[in-house]
Amino acid sequence: MKRPPIYFRAGVGAVIADSRGRVLIGERRDHRGAWQFPQGGIEDGEEPEDAVFREIKEETGLVQRELRLVARHPQWLCYEVPRARRSWKTGLGQAQRWFLFRLRKRTAPELAPHPEFRRYSWVSFATAVSRAVAFKRPVYRAVREHFLAKI
Repeated sequence: MKRPPIYFRAGVGAVIADSRGRVLIGERRDHRGAWQFPQGGIEDGEEPEDAVFREIKEETGLVQRELRLVARHPQWLCYEVPRARRSWKTGLGQAQRWFLFRLRKRTAPELAPHPEFRRYSWVSFATAVSRAVAFKRPVYRAVREHFLAKI
């Protein structure tokens, strides 16, 4: 019998704001109704800032030159994944570094569906928090509290 994972995966998260103060969230393809900010794991030898730009490009198609880095959250923020959803990839959950970006363009782009996301939406920060799965909401609230005045 394999032992369950006993670690938290190191990751990054990105809040991307448009010129109207809305933030970008995506609905996960594998869990209908589960919305989240672009996020993902940090690869071996990768710095968090490099990881967040890689994840944004992979999940949204947006590239670094289209974004302006506004702020970084000063702490690692963690969430635990429910036992039934744990895997060797996720571990117990994630410990994440969070970044706030603003689009350089005045208008928010339409984003094509992605293998991880069925669709995207530009919403208020409060809506983004309320649409997140329950186990991520405490992290999303902490991110909102730190970033909201900077949007």
